[in-house]
Amino acid sequence: MSDAPVLVTRDGGVATVRLNRPDAMNSLDVATKESLLAALQQVADDAEVRVVVLTGSGRAFCVGQDLKEHVGLLKSGSEALFATVPEHYNPIVTLVAEMNKPVIAAVNGVAAGAGASLAFASDLRIVADTAGFNMAFTGIALSCDTGASWTLPRLIGTAKAKELLLMPRTVKADEALSLGLATRVVPADELDAAVAELAATLAAGPTVAYGSVRRAVDHSASHDLEQSLAYEGELMTLTGKTQDHADAVDAFLAKEKPTFHGR
Repeated sequence: MSDAPVLVTRDGGVATVRLNRPDAMNSLDVATKESLLAALQQVADDAEVRVVVLTGSGRAFCVGQDLKEHVGLLKSGSEALFATVPEHYNPIVTLVAEMNKPVIAAVNGVAAGAGASLAFASDLRIVADTAGFNMAFTGIALSCDTGASWTLPRLIGTAKAKELLLMPRTVKADEALSLGLATRVVPADELDAAVAELAATLAAGPTVAYGSVRRAVDHSASHDLEQSLAYEGELMTLTGKTQDHADAVDAFLAKEKPTFHGR
């Protein structure tokens, strides 16, 4: 359905999850959050999907919480207002950060609040030169959510993360690149092509190895060296038993380029 709040399309091993509320700048009401959670769970569980692209329709990536709905819930005193973090935002960002395959954020426009947090939880952020990030939370007297307190300091350091969270402003694409918030900045009219090329490259790669690298890096952020080495050993055992590894070794010995099948 073209009017669904979240669209999922597939091209080979690439699944694109697109927020589809352009008139609301892809803000997140309950229906959209539920659809996004279901879509991400679907592509995470699908073994044929080897890379996920997260993006938005229209001129925004995602501006975070739908404030119109938020105000209505606030005035009504609904408990749904306070349930959305554990029920929606936390499982959504956990899937983005931890699914066993790479995630690319194609930041086509402004990414604010929880929208920026979702981009930061992705592995790579390809950003249109017209886009920007804004950690808008304290502007409406709220703390941060959707993993921003975890991802942002790891991307740009604690001091800069606190600055952007305490004094929110729009970080334009060129500054985002210099800070490390953007992996690459491209002209807006070249974003789709740049993301498609990157996604195709990753989709043709060793998916289990990519997923294991994601897990190893996240694990080491909160564990000491000894524990990190032990976990690396577990993941080396896991990836060493894959067909992709066996095929890659054979290709190396034959002086050929390996073909990976994601298993």
